[in-house]
Amino acid sequence: MASCILVVEDEPAQSEMISYNLKKEGFQVVTASDGQSALDMARDESPDLVLLDWMLPEIAGIEVCRQLRANKKFRHVPIIMVSARGEEDDRVRGIDTGADDYLVKPYSPRELIARINALLRRSSTTGVDDKLICGDLEMDLARHKFFRDGISVHLGPTEFKLLRTFMERPGHVFSRERLLDLVWGQGVYVEDRTVDVHIRRLRKAVNEGDKPDVIRTVRAVGYALDLEHS
Repeated sequence: MASCILVVEDEPAQSEMISYNLKKEGFQVVTASDGQSALDMARDESPDLVLLDWMLPEIAGIEVCRQLRANKKFRHVPIIMVSARGEEDDRVRGIDTGADDYLVKPYSPRELIARINALLRRSSTTGVDDKLICGDLEMDLARHKFFRDGISVHLGPTEFKLLRTFMERPGHVFSRERLLDLVWGQGVYVEDRTVDVHIRRLRKAVNEGDKPDVIRTVRAVGYALDLEHS
């Protein structure tokens, strides 16, 4: 069955063009032109991916994203935030709110399709019972929860994505540039120091009390999950 894409765009011409290109690639498409309609359509249609414009009537796209992520039914549905707002703060805010990718207007149909396919491939490999376990670290992907030594630890959306990336390849050293691509999305301009900020937040959340630091810094290279201490 073809994947269903919810296109949330308030400009009719833009919505029509996006829908045309998606249908040409074999996707099913449903549309909404404002934030409230987007939430209603998501509830009624259960899309496989949401393409969400930031600037919307009724409810802004950033708030739609927040509400979708707060609903366990949509917690793992990929969301691509689309906006003409290309500043670093806007991109970071979109990702931190729960978007899986951030695409700045104008963009090419080919790039959009490539990003959609990449997210759908990743989404399809995550079953409802999937868990990642590394030593005393356990990540429940279905419930979007993380535990250390059996104790639930709250992580922000970006920190959760970072730790998931590390746990999917324990021991592998990721450069800052690679983490930017995997967590924030390819083509999104975010300064390297942003990675360091979120690594510090991740360490603070995960390494409480006397717990050893599970994130290893490799000087001049990047970061890795330290299996010896996890």
